[in-house]
Amino acid sequence: MAIDETKAFVPVNIAVMTVSDTRTAATDISGDILAERITGAGHTLAARAILRDDVPSIVAQLKAWIADQAIDCVITTGGTGVTGRDVTPEAFAQVVEKDIPGFGELFRWISLKSIGTSTIQSRACAGVAHGTYLFALPGSRGAVKDGWDEILKFQLDARHTPCNFVELMPRLMEHVAKT
Repeated sequence: MAIDETKAFVPVNIAVMTVSDTRTAATDISGDILAERITGAGHTLAARAILRDDVPSIVAQLKAWIADQAIDCVITTGGTGVTGRDVTPEAFAQVVEKDIPGFGELFRWISLKSIGTSTIQSRACAGVAHGTYLFALPGSRGAVKDGWDEILKFQLDARHTPCNFVELMPRLMEHVAKT
């Protein structure tokens, strides 16, 4: 994996959603870490929200951001565990058109190094909906760092070779009939 410095960097407009029943703007450290990494990499933090673990609320916000042409990507943090309140993957399932199973698989493989077999409790997932990338990360600081630093930092960089998600963005809506 390499960055081709001869290619132009293309900033991606990214919305961040924290899913938590307890976090506030003052205590959302994982969301802050993610926002800092996004802007530090040269991308645009297009929107940010904190929502309770509630499927209808998460779905409504995802749909609003998916419909917003100024948002290319949504990254969530939180709600990916196995407790009764963890519902982010269920909300994603209501809006995702195409799953990206390799994201969750790779996330858990990376996470294995730091948290061991506890990684099986993560339901990190990803997909595409109406031309918008959706990535769900667990809510811990370490998980957000692993997800961004080891996967998303590269896949959301148009200079990453041999391929990346950014170069595919113009083709995400090919299935929609042109009128």
